[in-house]
Amino acid sequence: MQPTYADVKAASDRISGQVRPVVLTSAETLGGARVRLAVEHLQHSGSFKARGAVNFMLAHQELGTLPRVGVTIASGGNAGVACAWAARIVDSAATVFLPNSAPAVKLERLRGLGAQVLRGGDSYADAAAECERYATATGALRSHAYDDPYIAAGAGTLLEEIVAQMPELDTVVVAVGGGGLFTGVATAAAHHGIRVVAAEPESCRAFNAGLAAGYPVDVPIKSVAADSLGASRTSEMAIAAAGAAVVRSVLVTDEQIIAARQSLWDDRRLAVEHAAGTALAALQSGAYLPDPGERIAVVICGANTDPSDLVSK
Repeated sequence: MQPTYADVKAASDRISGQVRPVVLTSAETLGGARVRLAVEHLQHSGSFKARGAVNFMLAHQELGTLPRVGVTIASGGNAGVACAWAARIVDSAATVFLPNSAPAVKLERLRGLGAQVLRGGDSYADAAAECERYATATGALRSHAYDDPYIAAGAGTLLEEIVAQMPELDTVVVAVGGGGLFTGVATAAAHHGIRVVAAEPESCRAFNAGLAAGYPVDVPIKSVAADSLGASRTSEMAIAAAGAAVVRSVLVTDEQIIAARQSLWDDRRLAVEHAAGTALAALQSGAYLPDPGERIAVVICGANTDPSDLVSK
């Protein structure tokens, strides 16, 4: 089911009071544009994923489809953390399948939230297959890191909050992995007439490849941001949402991502993960060239990272 703008509005009402309202930094000039950062890494669970996760949990609770055995999800880390956090709100249990490549910081965060954590192979696709088998065997409710209308609609509430604070917004820049954040944001952006810039690593380009083909396709995954953006294919929802909105897909290198992440620390003392650097890298690298005076919000999407590799100046 493709989420609609009405679904995003319903999600806004449903999760009100459960998530932290997004904070926008003061505007600054970058590449001739007026840019503000949406510091969503301050969200509960450390990323925007909290929005979709709590919308998913509350919607299923309302429908009476939340089983006593709980919820299960496969994740590179952030979606699992958000699922475990949201499960506690509805007094449910979460079982999270992680690929072997998931960072230790996300593993420890999951355990701290009381989730059962199981390893699911070398890739997200392997973890997803294990999660599917577990759901079938136990009756647990299968959540998804990005390919679910409740998850996407919840993510779209982020743009609603940005527009409320920045009604003059022309463009929003988001990092894209599987496409849940993009789907929700693009759905809301189409309603408001706002352009969406979808930023991905060159070697982690599931959305870019799917957009070019017109349908989801498999791509190889190898990037410093793969723990968050490492889906091997985007969702059909993301491709459909792109067709209804004004969208630019851009690619950045790992070196540009690392530089953008470091600049967030150097200039603003924001310790964020590489996926958050990916969105800013779209502007800093010139992959997206804004018009003079263009009013842009860049989504800083997550902070579940080990900051020890950030070099202080």
